[in-house]
Amino acid sequence: MSAQSRRFVLPTVIVLLSVLSTSCGTADSGFRYATKVTSRGPINPAAIPLGDGYVSTTPKIGYVESCFTDFSELGIGGAQVVGPWINTTTKTWDSLTKAAVQGAASWPQASFSVTVSSDNRIIMGNDLPIDHTTGSFPIRPTDPAFVYDHNPNMIRPQSISWSLPLNPVAAQEPGCVGLGPIGVLNDGVYLFDALDGEGRDAAAHEVLDTCQGHPQMAGILHHHDVPSCLLSKAKGRSTLVGYAADGYGIYAERTADGALLTNTDLDACHGRTSPVLWNGTVQDVYHYDATLEYPYTMGCYHGTPTSTTGL
Repeated sequence: MSAQSRRFVLPTVIVLLSVLSTSCGTADSGFRYATKVTSRGPINPAAIPLGDGYVSTTPKIGYVESCFTDFSELGIGGAQVVGPWINTTTKTWDSLTKAAVQGAASWPQASFSVTVSSDNRIIMGNDLPIDHTTGSFPIRPTDPAFVYDHNPNMIRPQSISWSLPLNPVAAQEPGCVGLGPIGVLNDGVYLFDALDGEGRDAAAHEVLDTCQGHPQMAGILHHHDVPSCLLSKAKGRSTLVGYAADGYGIYAERTADGALLTNTDLDACHGRTSPVLWNGTVQDVYHYDATLEYPYTMGCYHGTPTSTTGL
């Protein structure tokens, strides 16, 4: 069985920084996740727990269940220098002081659409942002960000043509996430998992633009989390911000105090079942959640990713 298609038997899950003794099932699946626990409180954006090392071949809360774990074979690296916004002693990073790639490139040719056809959700686009600018890539030597990250790649239009199930169902077991797109966000830009080319916390290490995007070697613009430019528009208790490659929605859910959820609210795939606006009505359905905490969007697939994504 290939690394991209393998599935793993779900073990008893230990919650990162929490202690659990029992497990329970989700509302729409036959497999079992760790028990949900009460949030430990909002994440401090100036001291986000660093995700380095939290890569697994089994589903675990606070980890990425990656189809690929030997990152030494990739040879694509990431940022060349650990930035001063990363505290290697406390294992945290400061999103408020992190460097950002300069520039304000506009993309008038950007296109993105989400339509419904029968039992399918059709997503079309060209992977260029429809509502914000990007930084200037390749990163220029005169850009202060170049000290930390030499990203030499240019943003190139892609062809997004996904047919996702309108009402996705859980797989028999959680599935690992692969390299490349695992979803697409409502700004029209691909979502990758939380790892950089060295298997580190990409959101912490890689120097991104002001909307937390950058291109990889083939020119594919992508985010590693739900960026601030989308979260700033998600003001309500629950806002749909994108779609995963298995068809489930990605939401920004907030507490009564306006804080995003944390890992302790979510299962191993970084999701939960709760009432959200889905297909035009409020439904108690499974979905993934954006957090300020690694792995930020998805830890594994709850459903089966569509073959049209190329994953």
